[in-house]
Amino acid sequence: MSALKILVIPGSTRAGSHNARLAAAAAYRFVQADADVTRISLTDFPLPIYEADLEAGSGVPRAAIDLKRMIDAHDGVLLVTPEYNGSVPPLLSNAIAWLSRVDEPPDGRGAVFRNRPFAIAAASENRFGGARALSALRLMLTACNATVIPNQLALAFADNAYNDMDRLRLPADVDALDALVRQLIETAQQTT
Repeated sequence: MSALKILVIPGSTRAGSHNARLAAAAAYRFVQADADVTRISLTDFPLPIYEADLEAGSGVPRAAIDLKRMIDAHDGVLLVTPEYNGSVPPLLSNAIAWLSRVDEPPDGRGAVFRNRPFAIAAASENRFGGARALSALRLMLTACNATVIPNQLALAFADNAYNDMDRLRLPADVDALDALVRQLIETAQQTT
């Protein structure tokens, strides 16, 4: 059996982002679990702000179709989100909005969410670790009919969580990440 393909998408493109670092740490743990990992940046899929009149006039942007196809090529997806004002940042929210509009035969609109499991994680310098953003992201994804695994990771005090190799320092954080990795892999194995 070939290795499961896992896509890791950080919801931040900011230099030095705690969430991009968490995405790197997660990608490493997926590789350690024998998964074939791809980590992308949403800057590679530039999208205008979603607006229904824009879609009606111009259709779904090519970048949204390309991102949908990238997700389609993987058995599972990990989204790592920052928390902005207690919710999902505009960059990630906008990508999800456009992805929900892609309608490619034979699957239909929004099929990218129905065909594979998603895992979610967040990192924040505060003690809540982005938990409010995770609640909002889970709600957003389930509204799109995605299967979101029960396990999630809210990494608190992220400014002190990493070593110089972007690996998590604390054993409890590593254990929590490994539990998420295992659950996404197991769920993806059941759905492929």
